[in-house]
Amino acid sequence: MDIVSHQKIRRFEAGTFHEIESSVATEYPLTIYVNDQELVTIVCTPEYLEDLVVGFLTSEGIIRGPGDIESVDIIEATGHAKVSANFVNKFNAKYRGKRYITSCCGKSRENFYFQSDASLVNVKQNGNLQLTTDMIFRLMEKFEQNSATFHQTGGVHNAALCSSAEIIYSRMDIGRHNALDKIYGRALQDGTATENKAIIFSGRISSEILVKTAKLGCGIILSRSAPTELAINMAEELNITTVGFIRGDRLNVYSGFERIT
Repeated sequence: MDIVSHQKIRRFEAGTFHEIESSVATEYPLTIYVNDQELVTIVCTPEYLEDLVVGFLTSEGIIRGPGDIESVDIIEATGHAKVSANFVNKFNAKYRGKRYITSCCGKSRENFYFQSDASLVNVKQNGNLQLTTDMIFRLMEKFEQNSATFHQTGGVHNAALCSSAEIIYSRMDIGRHNALDKIYGRALQDGTATENKAIIFSGRISSEILVKTAKLGCGIILSRSAPTELAINMAEELNITTVGFIRGDRLNVYSGFERIT
């Protein structure tokens, strides 16, 4: 299935309209069934769908990992992903998508979290990975080189899992969470450890993106954009280093200063 379509549009430029062909990101609804029970519909970019399913089910606590899955059948024509699993966390499956109010990171601020995120409040992410500013600039340059669909359409989010020297996986999706779930799903299936790795993300670092990073066990997240206040506060509690506004030869470190030299 094509991940990009081409549409005729009218562009206003230099005082006049021009008819041109523009690249537009494809939007694709994927409904996940687990043991013949409909669980959720995710609107996504139609590539690496098995990675998305495995990463989503694991990160949301529906399953413990790919070992709980017997088979994944992606039916692209109907937009269905049928998962046969030998273990399902009934509590998380039942309450998937419902939100409740809890205090954030022990600081008594009330914020919304997915039910399966509550256990992260007291989790401390520990990693030995340290990055120099030169390493970060080189990684960001490689990340940009892997962002062709973003530059072509302007309508997707990019994410990557990297070591200090190289990008291990790079995924894009119209949904920012989906891009990270695709990375997580691929890493789980390959048996690639995500500890002592960093996440690179194309958009702002929101609290929800920070939670996804914590679930992957990564201690560093890098972005060309900025984190939110809540994301910074959560990062401090979870011992995650957030680096934003990585552009040219400058960057901002918002938390976890000791990992960046």
